[in-house]
Amino acid sequence: MDALDPDAPGPSRHLDQGYPLARFAARMLVVCPRCGGRAETVPLPGLPAVKYHMEHVFRPRRLACGACGHTADWTPRVRDGGLVGVALGGTEDPFFRRPLWLQTRCAGRILWAFDAEHVDELSAYVGARLRESGPLSPTRAMIPRLPAWLKRADNRQEVLAGLRRLRELARRSAPADRSDAAYERGDRPRPHRSTYFTSR
Repeated sequence: MDALDPDAPGPSRHLDQGYPLARFAARMLVVCPRCGGRAETVPLPGLPAVKYHMEHVFRPRRLACGACGHTADWTPRVRDGGLVGVALGGTEDPFFRRPLWLQTRCAGRILWAFDAEHVDELSAYVGARLRESGPLSPTRAMIPRLPAWLKRADNRQEVLAGLRRLRELARRSAPADRSDAAYERGDRPRPHRSTYFTSR
């Protein structure tokens, strides 16, 4: 249990449900490669509902920009009869290698999120006066893997302000609205070689 300043304003408690980062990967807001505005990547239409959040790293995807109409599709590589998944994390979409739309400079670092739901979960955690672990602690749970600077009590107000900026960016879509932080920086996570074996 990690207690923050008990006198600080905000939600009284955050209970970590053990969600992996993949839970927030169904929809990602990204910078369109054609017009520089906000595009999004989502699973291809018509696919069955996922049973497990980690399925999102293997699912065929579509990038679509509502402003200029640009589209592109992604399918996972196949190796030894299995689908090779992407590694989540960092400031770019791992499917199309586009910068995430939701990025801002914060506490000397880059604060990022996939979409507004992801921002809400981070805000609930950072803003809580009491942080508690739930009964489950999956290996790939998101909250325990957050960087130390984002969890520090003395960064709390700055991080919450950064998350408010991300929430406002999620409502915007024009190229002129693009954050000055939303550019390529090559900070891809190390591949973890996830493989989903299909039935033969």
